[in-house]
Amino acid sequence: MNGSDRPMSGGASDFNRRTFLDSLLAVGFVSTAAAIAYPVSRYLVPPVSGEPETASAVAMRANDLKPNSGRIFKFGNRPGIVLRTTEGDLRAFSAVCTHLDCTVQFKTDTSQLWCACHNGTYDLGGNVVSGPPPRGLEKFVVNVRGEGNDAEIVVSRA
Repeated sequence: MNGSDRPMSGGASDFNRRTFLDSLLAVGFVSTAAAIAYPVSRYLVPPVSGEPETASAVAMRANDLKPNSGRIFKFGNRPGIVLRTTEGDLRAFSAVCTHLDCTVQFKTDTSQLWCACHNGTYDLGGNVVSGPPPRGLEKFVVNVRGEGNDAEIVVSRA
């Protein structure tokens, strides 16, 4: 037998080498994809806030809120809105739109709560009137503490 009559190099060892290299390439690809996907997902999903949920807050002095007006106030780390109807009733809601978390504001001309982001409107009960918001605003309990010029509007969760 001369050198040209020998069979080609051992088929089983080539197959094992090829399988090993394919597996190594697949592991490298998966780990690279994970190394890219993890920081992107951490960027897109915000972390949970570490601040405890607020139970109540002093919104403002009662004399500062005239009939048919509303004002934004800080309720923990989120905005709230307190309004006085034309009849003099006090109402308070979360000022965070239920569509995309924009801040709602009170429109005196229509006596409605309005979100400027996508033109969503709510009535004075916090219910959706029009636009894309999927549900009404979170309602708060309103109390007046004190009397006269020292009276404060205190807003709390139900």
